[in-house]
Amino acid sequence: MSLPFEYDSVTPGEFGGTKPTTTDFENARVVILPIPLDRTTSYVPGTRLGPHEILVASSHMELWDEETETDVHSIGIYTLPELELPYAGMDEVIQEIRRVASELVNRGKFPVVLGGEHSITAPIVAALAAKHAGLSVLQIDAHADLRDSFMGTPHNHACAMRRVLEYARCTQVGVRSLSPEEAAVAPSLPTEIFYDFNMRRHDDWIDRVVDSLSETVYITIDCDGFDPAIMPAVGTPEPGGLTWYEMLALLRRVIDARRVVGCDIVELCPMPGNVAPNFLCAKLIYKILSYRFGNEVGSASR
Repeated sequence: MSLPFEYDSVTPGEFGGTKPTTTDFENARVVILPIPLDRTTSYVPGTRLGPHEILVASSHMELWDEETETDVHSIGIYTLPELELPYAGMDEVIQEIRRVASELVNRGKFPVVLGGEHSITAPIVAALAAKHAGLSVLQIDAHADLRDSFMGTPHNHACAMRRVLEYARCTQVGVRSLSPEEAAVAPSLPTEIFYDFNMRRHDDWIDRVVDSLSETVYITIDCDGFDPAIMPAVGTPEPGGLTWYEMLALLRRVIDARRVVGCDIVELCPMPGNVAPNFLCAKLIYKILSYRFGNEVGSASR
């Protein structure tokens, strides 16, 4: 078996825990890639701990999805060890993430990336856009992340979607925080923003989101896209945001109507003594996989 990178000594966690249908890397449809990056966060650090805690939480998760009536684990889910990032500048870090993501994409894997800060998303999108012409990105986030540079680097997590736009057009959902500079430049960028304060005034807001996306979609979810009442474990919390069932309704509609080729969940900042946010992330990943692949295993699971 040939992995996209090598380690001296690693005991990887496994998404969903141990199960007889666990597969090896070569035969896996889905590959979980943990990236514990936390170098540019500017308020509360700790996102480097997010991937590990999501994997730990996932080992306590039941694998039957009652909504789709499937156990999607049987498609083959392989969890890579945490990506070891170079002790160098952000340019080198981004290059390494893109290299590994490109290997996964070129081997036909469906990447599920666990962050880490949001700056990991652009190199993953770059890898996917190189293979899927016309790729678009669905971002669920409290923040627009459209700064061109912040705190001395264009790869700051506050610039995540500005970098993504270099490779794919975007639809941004749940946004409720942006700077005057971002607000001024947004109309000239290839992105459509669904602001949290008014998007629900239209009963068909989910259909509008879907219509804004191309046929092939990558999904990036910043944990602060959720209402902090159910997701307090983030570095930059904002009032408002999506509820659990709003999130699921949006994701299922997008996955049903479009071809989703990968996703990430970023910016979980684990809180000692409160494991609920970690479990929410693990459950959300499994819901995405159940929506995406459940129809392939449905008859065998029932």
